[in-house]
Amino acid sequence: MVDLVKLCVGAEGIADLKAYHAARWAETSPDRGAFRIFHGTRNTPKLADEILASGGSLYWVIQGAIACRQRITGFERTTRDDGQPLCLIGLENRHVPTEAWPMRPFQGWRYLKPDRRPPDAADWVGEAPPEEMARELRALGLI
Repeated sequence: MVDLVKLCVGAEGIADLKAYHAARWAETSPDRGAFRIFHGTRNTPKLADEILASGGSLYWVIQGAIACRQRITGFERTTRDDGQPLCLIGLENRHVPTEAWPMRPFQGWRYLKPDRRPPDAADWVGEAPPEEMARELRALGLI
């Protein structure tokens, strides 16, 4: 499986990313283009076909750790208003929490090596703790 990883700058937790995508979903009509939820980036992945064929995901780094993923639904090459290249990475409107794996800051997106891909978070019995509490519990090695 081929996946991408990207920093989610400005988000305090998965809830912020979900809220941003919910707003984008609400303001983007289905006839706007290829995707209602997407991330825009300058460079198109050279392995785009492999990502789609393998059912790859975009893993989001939030507050220094991979926190969730979204399945990639497609790629659209276009240009920005200023003529610069733009690649829209289409994303499924479903955020799958993952186990928090620390990751250092980087620019742009990166391919995520299979051995660095965190598993999806274990299902909680009842309600999951707030993200800040979960982060502290992980730091203490309790979850």
